[in-house]
Amino acid sequence: MILARKGQTNQKKSTMSFESDKRFNDFKHFPRGLRRSGEFTVAEADSLEKYGTAMLALYQGTQTPRDDVESAFVEQVKSGAAGANPHAKVWFKYLKVIGPKRVHRLCTVAGGANEEASGGGFEGGSGSDESID
Repeated sequence: MILARKGQTNQKKSTMSFESDKRFNDFKHFPRGLRRSGEFTVAEADSLEKYGTAMLALYQGTQTPRDDVESAFVEQVKSGAAGANPHAKVWFKYLKVIGPKRVHRLCTVAGGANEEASGGGFEGGSGSDESID
């Protein structure tokens, strides 16, 4: 029996999907880290930290897929449907969180749908241009 030295294994290193030497961090959008952002569950943050660098490279097209799992991820990202792939689901959630925020207004905007329906718009309405004295 041959014993491996500390830090070495007897088995060959198999290629795993989304393998990367570098942990993924996005300090621009998450200055305190993915785990502390409150946007992701612990499992989602672990998945992004572990596989996010490879996911980003595949998403940007700087890395070619190495196996069927990565190819399926690329196809799902291109189509916009995550399906049952947990990697694609986490990646879409990440993209949604860093994407532009929706603004909810408490007032209507001039020329909005409500004014057009009621006929009370600024242009061409039934009111006159005369000033009230």
